[in-house]
Amino acid sequence: MASDDKLRTHATGPHHLMEPRLPRPPIALLFATSGHSGVDRVVANLLPEFGQVDREFHLLVIRGHGPAIPADLPDNIRVIRLPVGTKKLVLPPLLWYLFRHRPEALLTANHQLNRAALLARRLSGAPTRIIIRMGMSVTAMGEDMSPRARDALFASMRRWYPAADAAITPSQGVGDDLIRIAGVPTERLHVVRNPILNSRFHALAEEPLEHPWYRDADRPVILGVGSLEPRKDFATLIGAFALVRAQRPARLVILGKGRERESLLALAQSLGVAEDVDLPGYEPNPYRHMRQASLFVLASRREGASAVIVEALACGTPVVSTDCPSGPAETLQQGRIGKLVPVGDHEAMAAAMLATLHAPSDGAFLRAAVADDRADVVAQRYLAAMGLNECM
Repeated sequence: MASDDKLRTHATGPHHLMEPRLPRPPIALLFATSGHSGVDRVVANLLPEFGQVDREFHLLVIRGHGPAIPADLPDNIRVIRLPVGTKKLVLPPLLWYLFRHRPEALLTANHQLNRAALLARRLSGAPTRIIIRMGMSVTAMGEDMSPRARDALFASMRRWYPAADAAITPSQGVGDDLIRIAGVPTERLHVVRNPILNSRFHALAEEPLEHPWYRDADRPVILGVGSLEPRKDFATLIGAFALVRAQRPARLVILGKGRERESLLALAQSLGVAEDVDLPGYEPNPYRHMRQASLFVLASRREGASAVIVEALACGTPVVSTDCPSGPAETLQQGRIGKLVPVGDHEAMAAAMLATLHAPSDGAFLRAAVADDRADVVAQRYLAAMGLNECM
């Protein structure tokens, strides 16, 4: 990045005048995450790539929220801690930030933050481009809300989102939903895959794994990964696994933690498959499990783009997924590289699992299908969506 003391020369007749080069405005990133969400992975994989760009970035964080700040944060990324502990109170410090720093662009990823950024720009008069990111179908988000809360959310989006300079979604389905419900102009939508595959991915996948089940070649391991919550619908996966287990030897490992753990274990017990089901909890490196599993299954009721599908494919592991809104069908190319089944249909899921175990796809074919999900490729597309083509 150009520093304040560098000079530029202007020729004016016979003389040369030396003027200081004005510093370029920063690029701001505003997130507030749980610390272990999909957005956290997006941020963790984008930051090193932005570190290769000859610009200053400001990472704005809210007290008590993620993303985690890496110890090896690139030198051109400055952390600015906003003095609030909740997204609801972010407007005053964000307004102050825009007044003081006037960034060229501001990327946000959460409805409350998206709205606050658009309002802060209006109040501050800053010439900042606002880029909003929506990682999940707006329609699917509304399914867990009361009608009143859902209507209020959609009305807020329709009021504010058309003013955004750009909107980023990880799948076309999520983008189409945002256009339809929030009124985002079609020409401002940028479908950009999540930055899943970073430079450390394959090294992590090759790390040793001590779990004894993966050493038994006669009993393939089926893997699921995600929070143990209703949206992930691991109950349907366990029901499907019970049907698979009735047809052939197999085992099921589900990585993740959440409030449904005990009910899922009870379900496995009631279906007579408890001895072949393991819920070991949260795993910071699920990739080594993906590499050794015979099959990965996503049972979700809704997703944005589903990073875990990409991760499994990048490990060369076959995938079966529900055809939930809005990303899995796009990632699996409408079923060309992995079977899609209806949401909540354990019988269809079991049939797809059995068929895939019997005739799995070639690992090299699966890995090639997700080559564009590399973090360096995705980071360039983020910069383009933010109007920063000169950084590329």
